[in-house]
Amino acid sequence: MTPKAADFGKVAVLMGGWSAERDVSLDSGAAVLAGLREKGVDAHGIDVGRDICRVLAKGSYDRAFIIMHGRGGEDGVIQGILETLEIPYTGSGVLGSALGMDKVRCKRLWSGMGLPTPEYLLIRDEDSLDMAGALGFPLVVKPVHEGSSIGISKAVDAESLRRGWVMARQFDDEVLAERWIEGGEYTVAILGDEALPVIRLETPHEFYDYEAKYKVDSTAYHIPCGLSADAEAGMQEIALRAFRAVGARGWGRVDFMVDDQGQPWLMEVNTVPGMTSHSLVPMAAKATGMDFPELVWRILSDSLEAGE
Repeated sequence: MTPKAADFGKVAVLMGGWSAERDVSLDSGAAVLAGLREKGVDAHGIDVGRDICRVLAKGSYDRAFIIMHGRGGEDGVIQGILETLEIPYTGSGVLGSALGMDKVRCKRLWSGMGLPTPEYLLIRDEDSLDMAGALGFPLVVKPVHEGSSIGISKAVDAESLRRGWVMARQFDDEVLAERWIEGGEYTVAILGDEALPVIRLETPHEFYDYEAKYKVDSTAYHIPCGLSADAEAGMQEIALRAFRAVGARGWGRVDFMVDDQGQPWLMEVNTVPGMTSHSLVPMAAKATGMDFPELVWRILSDSLEAGE
């Protein structure tokens, strides 16, 4: 049965938080809040702080729309709080969120299932740098528990590998070195049990970094993505398998690189993707004829089933 706005009750739109992605989350949250209100939902924006337990309990909320990116919001922390308070919420649960946010453990799971993801090494200390270099240059160096390409760099030799490790450690104690895939960047948005149309990203930057995602208008987004129908369907199937493998649910996004031989490589899963004017999930939804208010309504509707 199609839900009515009143079925959702009083909804907390959780945004902001304390991660490095706070500003993006506030932009996403403002958009989600406006979209829900346009659909008649009794939605209230909350800039999440360390007092969030008290705020939620005092506010008598019936459910929550989580739009906090990065640590605290996308890693199982806020999900655990909501579970304890018995407040239904959007998106992935504690386990799916935690695994999705942890690039190393996520890749270990994918590799164990035979899903294609580039070779990698966890850099624990300076002694690990030589072992990482043995993967072969170039490499991508990235914090294990950050999103939005924060702290990511390309290493072309031992010295740039060390610089990238030092930079990434400013954001995370755990740093990942991963084999660089030369090719095109693609993403697949997930909504419920459906993979939305594949998007190909094209940027003048060396890769789809934070600036290319949020700060400039030079990034091009191609829908249709230019792949054959079979290749696109294959990528969508891999995305769904990878998403489900980590225990993710509701909605999200899976990112790929496709090499010169046409092989797709899984890069990461996002369980609370951006919802700004530059964001990819709204673009994919629009390609199916779904406007932004309908998209956030669909995401919120999933919390009715998750809370049962």
